[in-house]
Amino acid sequence: MSAPKNTFKAALREGRFQLGLWAALGSAYAAEILATSGYDWLLIDGEHGPNDVPLMGAQLGALRHTPTHAMVRPPMGEAWILKQLLDQGAQTFLIPMVESAEQARALVRALRYPPHGIRGVGAGLGRASDFNRVADYVTTANDEICLIVQVENRAGLAAIDEIAAVEGVDGVFIGPSDLAADMGHLGNPGAPEVLAAITHAFSRIKAHGKARGIMTVSLPQAAVYRDLGADFMAIGTDVNCLVAAVGDLRRQFLGEAAPAARGGGY
Repeated sequence: MSAPKNTFKAALREGRFQLGLWAALGSAYAAEILATSGYDWLLIDGEHGPNDVPLMGAQLGALRHTPTHAMVRPPMGEAWILKQLLDQGAQTFLIPMVESAEQARALVRALRYPPHGIRGVGAGLGRASDFNRVADYVTTANDEICLIVQVENRAGLAAIDEIAAVEGVDGVFIGPSDLAADMGHLGNPGAPEVLAAITHAFSRIKAHGKARGIMTVSLPQAAVYRDLGADFMAIGTDVNCLVAAVGDLRRQFLGEAAPAARGGGY
């Protein structure tokens, strides 16, 4: 037996658009509900969501036998936490605040077994190898790892060609909110200057044959990003969906008008 096939990575290679959603509630139960809602992938957010390794591991388990692929974003791209998440069964990673090719190459090595990387050999203790039931896991795991690096400031944009050219980087994800803040447009990721920067970044990423990703909670903005060529995109979060649903339910019952849209940090 081999390592499980990474359906998300295969879809990107085949040029099939992948639609996703953010999971930030830190709940395996909520993640399971989201994973049976028709999305291609679900981002388990350990950067801004209240998630530690056990909680992220529980959500990986909840998604294990669903049609939705699990992507994990750790707080930062440190080898020690990547090692634990790998053994918990994560195959696709979104790493925040990548600013250089050197950083991207270090991430590639952290996610792969020697001689191509520095991942420790201990997956027999975890879900990744089906608790040591997958005999060929260690010899096949590298091929199923998908690394998405997140570029979200001017330093990352300046190095976009070098980052996208790194072998082992499968895609580059633009973080519009942090990018907008770094460009002087805090809270306004739709600013024309920010959109121009994203457009340029998308063209450079495509030139290197890598997948282009992005996230927004605005459907009109999502349509813009899709037209720009986004290969994978998240269009909401469990938090904003819950807030919208409970607010709408109350307002419908009381006959109140919906409030004006507000910025949500994406």
